Amino acid sequence: MRIAVLCHVRQPIAQPFAGGMESQCWHLAAGLQARGHDVLLFASGDSDPRFAIDAVVPEHYERTFPGAEHRGFAPLIAYLDTAYVTACDRIAAGGFDVVHNNSLHRFPLAPERTAAVPTVTSLHVPPYDALRWFVQSSVVPGHRLTVTSQAQLSAWWPNRAPAEASILYNGIDADAWPFVAQGDGSAVWCGRMTLDKGPHLAAQAARLAGVPLTLFGPIEDQDYWATTVEPLLGGDIRYGGHLDATGLAAAIGRTSVFVFTPCWDEPFGLVAVEAMACGVPVAAFDRGAVREIVGETGQFAPPGDVPALAQAIVAARRTPRAPQRARVEALFTRDRWLDRCERLYHDVIAARSVEVA
Repeated sequence: MRIAVLCHVRQPIAQPFAGGMESQCWHLAAGLQARGHDVLLFASGDSDPRFAIDAVVPEHYERTFPGAEHRGFAPLIAYLDTAYVTACDRIAAGGFDVVHNNSLHRFPLAPERTAAVPTVTSLHVPPYDALRWFVQSSVVPGHRLTVTSQAQLSAWWPNRAPAEASILYNGIDADAWPFVAQGDGSAVWCGRMTLDKGPHLAAQAARLAGVPLTLFGPIEDQDYWATTVEPLLGGDIRYGGHLDATGLAAAIGRTSVFVFTPCWDEPFGLVAVEAMACGVPVAAFDRGAVREIVGETGQFAPPGDVPALAQAIVAARRTPRAPQRARVEALFTRDRWLDRCERLYHDVIAARSVEVA
């Protein structure tokens, strides 16, 4: 198939990944290519040059409009509207069999757009006001929508999800996250350094538990980092930088517990799955889809409850490691995910053929 993969352009689709969305778009394009599909990546122009790229914008917009993502900044909105309308025009004229839309922008959801090319839209976030109405009005036979968990499906459609919407669990290359049979007793946290990811709460809980902790990930919110996280560093709490996947897998695999502290309704939790593939048990706030994804071998605390999280960290260090890996291999592998993507593509193409006939 000739497939357009349309991406969010806040960050480049390149390693080291800024977050789960960037990672999944990269692995989607790479996995489809490896299966023999003709893939064109619609992303920021500074994305990984290993792919054929049609640049939605010349460079990721966090560089052009730093810190503007959540401020309703009118110049950024206008910039992205112009970029996505022209990208959608190129997709419509590009002879694609299907487009996999990961953009989180309203234009690719418009019925006239999904009528032009069969579309699968993957929603990687909980519902929010700027997109909710456009998602719900985009349900037509030539469009399929996916979410990453049952919790997210219920959030987007609290009464009843349409037949066109389904759960598509994210998948990872488990071989890239090798199992390690024994940890060193320490804890690890990984993610973007932002308030909604809660690294400061991980640091507080680890210190309370008396367990060494290393934080990994990009410093996205400099003010939050400087005022809330950096003062907690020192002693057994350290920052290990922003690593590529190979370095991060090695760093996570040698530890004994992964600390997961979502301060929003987490729709999936890719970093937790990567840690589980290494055999590392998870201690987490029980919010959003966390329990659904981590499973019953995880140790959970009420959202925001640092003392309870400290207890969960201690308990997780005593949890056997093999069940974590087994859960990933059963539910969250890249091949399982790509198989499901291909079935969705064939399904939406067939639905469009019936509609046109």
